[in-house]
Amino acid sequence: MSLHDKIPNNVDLNHDRRLQKALEKWQPKFVEWWTDMGPEGFQANDVYLRTAVSVEKDGWADFRYVKMPDYRWGIFLTPEEKHRPVGFGDMINVPSFENVPGEFRNSLRRLIVTQGDTEPASVEQQRLLGQCCPSLYDLRNLFQVNVEEGRHLWAMVYLLHRYFGRDGREEADELLERRSGNADKPRILEAFNQPIEDWLSFFCFTMFVDRDGKFQLAALAESGFSPLRRTTRFMLTEEAYHLFVGDTGISRIVRRSAQLHKESNGDPIGLGGIPLQIIQRYINYWFTYSLDLFGGEISSNAADFFASGLKGRYNEEKKFQDHVANEGFVDIPVVEGGTLTNRQVPTRNAMNELLRDEYISDSENAIRRWNKVIASEGVDFELTLPHRRFHRHKGEYAGHYFDTDGAIVTEGVYRAMASEILPSEEDYALVKSLMVQVTKPGQMANWICPPKQGIDGQSLEFEYVRLN
Repeated sequence: MSLHDKIPNNVDLNHDRRLQKALEKWQPKFVEWWTDMGPEGFQANDVYLRTAVSVEKDGWADFRYVKMPDYRWGIFLTPEEKHRPVGFGDMINVPSFENVPGEFRNSLRRLIVTQGDTEPASVEQQRLLGQCCPSLYDLRNLFQVNVEEGRHLWAMVYLLHRYFGRDGREEADELLERRSGNADKPRILEAFNQPIEDWLSFFCFTMFVDRDGKFQLAALAESGFSPLRRTTRFMLTEEAYHLFVGDTGISRIVRRSAQLHKESNGDPIGLGGIPLQIIQRYINYWFTYSLDLFGGEISSNAADFFASGLKGRYNEEKKFQDHVANEGFVDIPVVEGGTLTNRQVPTRNAMNELLRDEYISDSENAIRRWNKVIASEGVDFELTLPHRRFHRHKGEYAGHYFDTDGAIVTEGVYRAMASEILPSEEDYALVKSLMVQVTKPGQMANWICPPKQGIDGQSLEFEYVRLN
């Protein structure tokens, strides 16, 4: 473990001078991107951040004040697994790949670039949120998510530089050239081009979009390409905190909204709260954009990734007995002639949908937790997840119109109900009007409840970001 090198790493970077020089040449480009597109207005402030110092489960992170441009972004892979075979697909029981097989080169590069592109994109989407933070606790959590997304970018860039030569170096440069929401050079996946201008959007993003990241990384963590598997397994350790930020953030908003709903006899707006109906519409928006990230319900690419041993199913090793999946079918409803009909799809071609199933189940657990919070405040209201066919832009349901229960409707009916089921301009304006910056230690914006505890054993009154 070389923690004090210019690029902290546990991959013996100093023993590969050519790779080290290439990454040190990329590093100033990354810093320039961070300066231009990272959190605006806080680059000179000390932030109480955790930094990865080990890949071990116990004591892997160090907490201390750091200025974000000085954060020790690094390259960390979990320990090498000797003699581990590929665990699924046509390559099952073949020794894991330590280098990129030529026939899989393009597929692997595509997987790595697509994952890598999401990391800087989310930082760009969130760069202005510090100016309207609800507390120093939340401001610090935003920055923790941001710097770890930056480290995840480093994880993918290392793979591109180390295993893909000139093509990889060019792809790594392009990861810093695309911009979220840019009309000429947008980010690859559409969810990462959506604006995030308020903290309800941020919490929904970290809850639902980062949850997609959890399942995508977990599928890649089964990969027969050992460096990708070991990289993503460590990324999952950090990703778990991003999900915590989103899940608990929404829970805290939901509790406060329920309290103000009860105090105001159903009109929390007058008391500076966010109506539960608006929270539901935000959930509808971000959950459905996240569903698109899994790709088409019927996918030959997903089948190829699985067959090649590059990307498995969620918990492939532990959950499934048949790791070849070359037999059997999955029923997937598709639109034919204006109606829904089941199509039997070979299991391998349904891998995206199987992963989406796991994601939806995990998201439903969160909905149940939030509804318990609402009920505990004595309010008769339940949040729900819309159907997987609703508001889709990719896959079998793109270009068709469905209600939140998944029934086909006409475009006219859909447009008429849109303001009731998706955030309106008025909703966004109301939520943004509440986004007033709160930066005194221990204080909290009125529209959100305090967390149950602080970070790293610190109190809620701790100065998580030094602003003076």
